[in-house]
Amino acid sequence: MAADTSSSPPTLGQLQRNLSQQFQRLYREQLGHAPGKITCQILEEKLLLIVEKSVTKPEQLLIEEGQAELAEQVRDDLATALRPQIIDLVETTLARQVEDILTDSTLATGRTSIVVILSAPPDVRAAKNQD
Repeated sequence: MAADTSSSPPTLGQLQRNLSQQFQRLYREQLGHAPGKITCQILEEKLLLIVEKSVTKPEQLLIEEGQAELAEQVRDDLATALRPQIIDLVETTLARQVEDILTDSTLATGRTSIVVILSAPPDVRAAKNQD
């Protein structure tokens, strides 16, 4: 089977940058919040994201008012509400089915982790400068 060079797959780095940018946009559009750096790694059929400064202003306010448990519940509810959009974003970008999503946040550090299990590793091409 001949390779189709007219639409070769992106490199791993290109996919990871694209996903980081799309997650930045998702946070801005859906939560009205600009998170800090988003680290994205694709390891075989696993997509790993670390979102810095992911705590929204309402969550910060709840924490400041001594309502940490309520802030945690809000965070869990937000993760649940964003789940369908995360699935759509990942499946569209990587052309792979999402089998599972695991999320966790630490409000004290302001970090959120997202682990997405894919049906198969995404198609990527080797970067030109690989040794």
